[in-house]
Amino acid sequence: MQPMTLNDGLVTANLSISLDGFVAGPNQSLQDPLGEGGERLHDWMFQQREANQAIVDQILAARAYIMGRNMFGPIRGDWPDDEWKGWWGDEPPYRGPVFVLTHHPRASVEMAGGTTFHFVTTGIDDALAQAKAAAGTGRVSIAGGASTVRQYLAAGHIDRIILSVSPITLGAGERPFDGLHDLRLKPVDVLANELATHITYERP
Repeated sequence: MQPMTLNDGLVTANLSISLDGFVAGPNQSLQDPLGEGGERLHDWMFQQREANQAIVDQILAARAYIMGRNMFGPIRGDWPDDEWKGWWGDEPPYRGPVFVLTHHPRASVEMAGGTTFHFVTTGIDDALAQAKAAAGTGRVSIAGGASTVRQYLAAGHIDRIILSVSPITLGAGERPFDGLHDLRLKPVDVLANELATHITYERP
């Protein structure tokens, strides 16, 4: 695995993906936040964390994050209230600023452990500018979901992407690369074990 530099200013994405190209299963719900079968994509992180620690460290190296509204929660349309604060409980794992793309304004939400969710209604470029300002010389991670990563890839904003390929198929769900014509990435590193093959790509 390549040595990690925390203050390299990269824009990254880390995706757990199935053999048939899905990063989430179908029918997202409160019972299945990652869609039906989607949680199996992350078995490598929880069942063999030590063997995959280098990838976990890459994920946690970011100083600011961007995510789509569908990753933040199952609520669509106007926010009915301020009750929903994400899937992660009172102390989300991000421990830094998270910029949530949405069409509907909402006040920022401070959580335990240092995570603050900011809701951006002015598009992906403005969200990235805000995240970079918050990260300083540190990394910005495009956390997901599929549509958000696809938009940032199409705009040429992602410098490095790690695909953690689980040896399973989901059959349906959300694909990050649909509609991206002539996307070219350079493989620069591979780390493999029985639960996942982690392939690091960079823009050539």
